[in-house]
Amino acid sequence: ATDPPTKDEAARALRKAVDFFRTEVAASGGYLWRYSADLSLQEGETQASNTTAWVQPPGTPTVGSAYLFAFEAIGDQYYLDAARETAYALVRGQLQSGGWDYRIEFDPKSRRKYAYRVEGGTGDVRNTTTLDDNNTQAALRFLMQVDRAFEFKDQQIHESVEFALASLLNAQYPNGGWPQRFDEPPDAAQFPVIRANYPDSWPREFPKEDYKSYYTFNDNSIADMIATMFDAERIYGESKYGDAAKRAGDFILLAQMPEPQPAWAQQYNAKMQPAWARRFEPAAVTGGESQGILRILMSIYRETGDKKYLAPIPAAIKYLRSSQLPDGQLARFYELKTNRPLYFTKEYVMTYDDGDLPTHYGFKIGSRLESLEAEYERLLQTEPSKLKPRESKPTYKMSGSLAQQARAAIDSLDQRGAWVEPGTLRAYPTNDSSKSVIDTRTFENNVETLSKFIAASGSR
Repeated sequence: ATDPPTKDEAARALRKAVDFFRTEVAASGGYLWRYSADLSLQEGETQASNTTAWVQPPGTPTVGSAYLFAFEAIGDQYYLDAARETAYALVRGQLQSGGWDYRIEFDPKSRRKYAYRVEGGTGDVRNTTTLDDNNTQAALRFLMQVDRAFEFKDQQIHESVEFALASLLNAQYPNGGWPQRFDEPPDAAQFPVIRANYPDSWPREFPKEDYKSYYTFNDNSIADMIATMFDAERIYGESKYGDAAKRAGDFILLAQMPEPQPAWAQQYNAKMQPAWARRFEPAAVTGGESQGILRILMSIYRETGDKKYLAPIPAAIKYLRSSQLPDGQLARFYELKTNRPLYFTKEYVMTYDDGDLPTHYGFKIGSRLESLEAEYERLLQTEPSKLKPRESKPTYKMSGSLAQQARAAIDSLDQRGAWVEPGTLRAYPTNDSSKSVIDTRTFENNVETLSKFIAASGSR
């Protein structure tokens, strides 16, 4: 067996790794997803320059959260300062619309293309807050946690959080939903509060409509907003944030489709009818997002104790069970009313045949109905007051597994302080220098492992 590391050895490795990320990897305090081992190439979801940071996880908020985790686990001010440095990068990336785009540009010329609140451009420039893929939500939740760590006394961070929260409250639709993206508050008159319903007809070919204003469940957009608002209520003690989360829960109740398909769509238009988004996301009832929505409803019940949020679950589970494919999976999309599974060919032609599916998207989804129903039954049998989440400072216990993981993290650190691993930069598929990478997810995991090990080591 490999000898376990000492506490000092783990502390030196952690400091070395964070030093390297802060001084060699960061772009003005912000981060991307992956880097070539020699740092000559970098990417977020797409190619990026060395003056660009990515907001969408596992980008800047992910790395900042690792720093904050280290501080909270071991109490070293150095890591809180690192978290604040990353928070300042996000402050510089905040848009006039209140939230964040996928990326932040720090090059002065590039910044003029965005309506950043700090050193941004003016006129016809990009000002679109993105709720897709946990983008704005991840940035805001990290900033709120750093704000609390500094006892709400850092003016730049606190003011940024207040502006973001106010903008998100203003962007919430009258029925409690949120759009996928926005650049200004909605016109309430254009979004009446009505129940989900079936359209008389719907296009069988991609209509190429702008779907950014649609009520959007896809990619956990509303789920992440609900979690963010409940976090804000806990951190700032203001009920208006929890009320916004509950209004979003009320939207979920409105969005449940009537019989014969009492589940949910990925997105809805202003008429509360399922609608197309991307060319492989038709107007349909979804077996994927619907399962996630059941989790959301149960999480809202834990926060509120209000059983109205559990009421839609039995009918939805019964419907989804009846819709399982012969192999037990669920189709991502079911045709409205007929409930026939919908698929796409590699040429993006909609079909009932699953024989020529694109590989970049999950058109079949694993069933989680057993665990969902078990959780639902457990909630029914538990006193609501015992379910509400409560924050407490975690403690870490030493184990052989933790010591082994810490040893692996230490031994795999190179002389610079980098964790390099086999892999590729997908944005540079033909470039040889992208075959070994530095991945922010590995950095986060190893920082957390070493922090837990140091905390569990106590005074030894």
